[in-house]
Amino acid sequence: MAATSVFQRVRAGSKIGAQYDQEGNLIQVETREDEEQSVKLAEILELLLAAGYFRARIKGLSPFDKVVGGMTWCITTCNFDIDVDLLFQENSTIGQKIALTEKIVSVLPKMKCPHRLEPHQIQGLDFIHIFPVIQWLVKRAIETREEMGDYVRAYSISQFQKTHSFPEDEEFLQRKDKTVKALQDVAEVYKPQRKYRRQEDAGQLLDEESRVHSTLLEYGSLSEYLLRYGFSKQSKQDKAEERKASLAAGSQAPPPGMTDVSEEEDLQAAEEMRIKTLMTNMAAMATEEGKLTASAVGQIVGLQSEEIKQIASEYAEKQSELSSEDRPERYGPLQQHRRTVVSLNKQIQQKTKQLEELQAKHTEVKNGCEEAKRKLVEATERTDQLEKELKSLEEVEAQADSSLLEKLRTLVAMNESLKHQEQEFRTHCREEMVRLQQNIEDLKMASGNNTEEDKERNQLIDKQYTTDREKLQKIRLLMARRNREIAILQRKMDEVPSRAELTQYQKRFIELYSLVSATHKETKQFFTLYNTLDDKKVYLEKEVNLLNSIHDNFQQAMSSAGAREQFLRQMEQIVEGIKQSRIKMEKKKQENKMRRDQLNDEYLELLDKQRLYFKTVKDFKEECRKNEMLLSKLRAKGAS
Repeated sequence: MAATSVFQRVRAGSKIGAQYDQEGNLIQVETREDEEQSVKLAEILELLLAAGYFRARIKGLSPFDKVVGGMTWCITTCNFDIDVDLLFQENSTIGQKIALTEKIVSVLPKMKCPHRLEPHQIQGLDFIHIFPVIQWLVKRAIETREEMGDYVRAYSISQFQKTHSFPEDEEFLQRKDKTVKALQDVAEVYKPQRKYRRQEDAGQLLDEESRVHSTLLEYGSLSEYLLRYGFSKQSKQDKAEERKASLAAGSQAPPPGMTDVSEEEDLQAAEEMRIKTLMTNMAAMATEEGKLTASAVGQIVGLQSEEIKQIASEYAEKQSELSSEDRPERYGPLQQHRRTVVSLNKQIQQKTKQLEELQAKHTEVKNGCEEAKRKLVEATERTDQLEKELKSLEEVEAQADSSLLEKLRTLVAMNESLKHQEQEFRTHCREEMVRLQQNIEDLKMASGNNTEEDKERNQLIDKQYTTDREKLQKIRLLMARRNREIAILQRKMDEVPSRAELTQYQKRFIELYSLVSATHKETKQFFTLYNTLDDKKVYLEKEVNLLNSIHDNFQQAMSSAGAREQFLRQMEQIVEGIKQSRIKMEKKKQENKMRRDQLNDEYLELLDKQRLYFKTVKDFKEECRKNEMLLSKLRAKGAS
């Protein structure tokens, strides 16, 4: 149901006379309580103030200016353009208000507003329908400000830093170059230098700790901390296992001091052995020109490099055996047993890893085998299906006409031949295109040395191009000037009310006249009612006074015969006066009734004339339309 305008709003309980439209039909007027509108207006102003539109507090502004200004502010905050200037167009005319509301309503669908709003609802201050739109706009404006807050803050900081700076920033810039240069010098002086390189034929290191140690040894930077405590966690686990094994064997524990010293020496010996083993696979890098490395020597020796490596590995093994033989004599059978347990545990771990790898490979191979079996089954089923289809096609072929089959085979062969020819033709076209492009490039290269005639011709072409370009620029400037003039004339034309606007003005004035007429009639009825009640009050007061006078004088008048006769004569005179007054009032009532009937007859005659007038205007419009159609047909015949 369309919302009513402010011109259609009347007070509840008022009696409005019947109004008729151009067709003579009765106009139904909708009524609405003003209290609900005022409550919605207060909620709208609270929303706008909460969103940050503080002009809604100004008491001098009308509700229309506050609401429309708030809607425009919200739309502008959401980064949508609307061509209005509320700061200098307050208390606008009806035409300006209509244009303003139409602009606002046209922007709302672009913002994807879920609520529908019409211009006459804003102009008529229908706050019940305006409130959900204001609520949605305020929510959208707050979300947009939150999204753009960080961006605007960063942009303002960047703009500030373009022209201004703090003392700390200036001091930092002064020290920055020196600091960077010093850091570069230090990095250049102390940059890592590779001293060794792991040989290519050396075996791959399995654990991560060995790879780390090997890399550090290549650069000659193995720290004392790694030498002593790099494997503290592993050593603790080994010690715990060794203790369990010793307790299980029933051996006696050595003294605490002796245990710590022996464990420290064992760890150090193990690390030294690990480093020596890693160094046997290293080749020294050439730090200076003309200096030969171990790898270079190996390449010079040629085939004997393998024998040198084998001898070096055998030497390392013998050295490790000698060290292992010395240690039992030094530390006794207990330490030898512990080292044996540790080596066996390491072998168990290695075998366990190999078992897991083999199990993973077995699982992978098994899965691949199952997948291959599944594909084989699918391929077999597909082959059986194709064989069945081939047999069915052979049966159909045996039943079909042989001449038709022969013709079909010929057409299929022709189709395949045409496809092959098309492919060859495309290949030939591509080759020809490449050849022609190459010819074009050759011609361009050959025409690089232009003659004097070509240069003059190019100069004439450039001059003509410059002239035409200047002419085009002048034409564009002239066109822009004409466009500005057209835009100015268009604005002036838009300022003149159109037929639709005049029709809307007429409707609004008719509604305003109906409202004023209804209010005037209601006021007259109130005046008439007041006068009637006032007359009734006067007559009642006279009646009460008369009855009081009779009551007061009745006892005194009944005391004597003369007084009684005089009292009766007075009563007859009073009754005669009341009758005369009643006759006068009856006569006046009859005259008013006759006058009312006469006015009612005149009103009915005017209504008949109004209906006749509307009917005549409608017929006249219809005849005018027919006349225009006939004239257009005559013009069309004359043109043909």
